[in-house]
Amino acid sequence: MRHLSIFLASLLLAIQSYSQSIDSIHTERVVSIQTSYGEIQAKLYNETPQHRDNFVKLIEDGFYDSLLFHRVIYGFMIQGGDPDSRNAKPNQKLGNGKLDYEVPAEFVDTIIHKHGVLAAAREPDNINPNKASSACQFYLVQGRVMNNEQLEQLEQRVRQHAYQQKSNELFKLSENDSLKKATAQAYRSNDSLQIATVKQALDSLILPQMEDINFTEQQRQVYSTVGGTPHLDGSYTVFGEMISGFNVLDSIASVTTDRNDRPVEDIVFSIQLLK
Repeated sequence: MRHLSIFLASLLLAIQSYSQSIDSIHTERVVSIQTSYGEIQAKLYNETPQHRDNFVKLIEDGFYDSLLFHRVIYGFMIQGGDPDSRNAKPNQKLGNGKLDYEVPAEFVDTIIHKHGVLAAAREPDNINPNKASSACQFYLVQGRVMNNEQLEQLEQRVRQHAYQQKSNELFKLSENDSLKKATAQAYRSNDSLQIATVKQALDSLILPQMEDINFTEQQRQVYSTVGGTPHLDGSYTVFGEMISGFNVLDSIASVTTDRNDRPVEDIVFSIQLLK
């Protein structure tokens, strides 16, 4: 009986430990962003674990204590997390500060740039083709509500940008040198028939890769009601969303900025973990 009691007690402890580990996986971490305009609370998505864990570690290390929202664009977003912004001088250009690593992109089709989401900034595609995230810089989306016509126009611009990117990628491949030369020759000669021919060749290679570059029903519904920045979907990792403080976001987004989008009066923030 004594051995059975010990076994049952050990089994109970193992079950409790397993239950706690499962709870910790499903429980979302919540952070508090404290600013002179008030507090913003946000939850971190478990669907983007690398970004979640990196953000939590930086908060625990005190990295975000007394940094600035250094880039603010009304109707778009507010951005912070540049380590160079701590004790930055007036008029100092900010935005290039970083840590010595990046976080791999974690794109989730159903997680989009709706109003109030927390997302990772990154360097541009030409030097960052894998769209890896800055380890420290982030932004909160203010965005705007769009009607169907505006969404259609934006979708077309997104497709045009994607087409241009894919054509650039094609031309970088040595096996496509003949196509590149034919394209250059067609546009130099301004021959409409040659241009149409190379355009058809490009379309046959690129368009099959672009069948999924359309706004989904979820995107159309969210961006026409809640609002956001749909053109960033699939290009920047979203890893959380605000649960309170939307008035604070709007107040910060409305401040006066200089030509580099830095607020004229510093907006200092710090971040703490709530759970």
